[in-house]
Amino acid sequence: MSVQRRPGSAGVIVMPTYNERANLERIVPRVRAAAPDLDLLVVDDGSPDGTGAYADELRAADPAIHVLHRTSKEGLGAAYVAGFRLALAAGYPVIGEMDADGSHLPEELPRLRAALTDADLVVGARWIPGGEVRNWSRRRIWLSRGGNTYARLLLAMPVRDATSGYRLFRASALTTIDLDTVHSTGYVFQTDLVHRALAAGLRVREVPITFVDRVEGESKMSTAVAVESLARITAWGVRDRWDRRRGRAGPAG
Repeated sequence: MSVQRRPGSAGVIVMPTYNERANLERIVPRVRAAAPDLDLLVVDDGSPDGTGAYADELRAADPAIHVLHRTSKEGLGAAYVAGFRLALAAGYPVIGEMDADGSHLPEELPRLRAALTDADLVVGARWIPGGEVRNWSRRRIWLSRGGNTYARLLLAMPVRDATSGYRLFRASALTTIDLDTVHSTGYVFQTDLVHRALAAGLRVREVPITFVDRVEGESKMSTAVAVESLARITAWGVRDRWDRRRGRAGPAG
């Protein structure tokens, strides 16, 4: 399929979904109110709860909304890459990420957009001064902070919340990253793209956000996803050190 950019649209938010029917009903009006000049691309991975059909209803009522239907659940990274490719082909100058479960506040979009004036990638960060997490257990906070610290130290990244999924890219940044070589499927996709952006010399800024845990539905985080993240980050860190010893550097894989 293809996506038609609205005349005058400043960008698009890509929003993957899987069984988020109730959450989509709540979040879409807020996104449209917070950033009426941004389009919205819902990427649904064949949700059995009717999320895709509901997204089609929204599309029929609002020309700013687009829907990509995928036949199977292939992971967050794969969904984002598919959405990014459509957005790049449509000529959007700014391409964003946002969760469909309401954990990312659309009302904070203006601050992320303002930060993009002197950046190639803006990350909405929880673990910097001014950032906040609501309704998480201590265990989840520890796991997120610990995972980010591990990635930051192993990959020598200055970014403190590389796992955040609330972000804005310049289209040129995604072109530089080279999506054809991105193979991360789970949540490690977020760290992967930050790592690639920094390796390419792109400007990455973090803006504090308030993250609110979902109130509807179930988290897509699983043990398999966590294991993939740990294994890939470890492999990238080992490879980076080997490359530096041999006098070269490269992106994640």
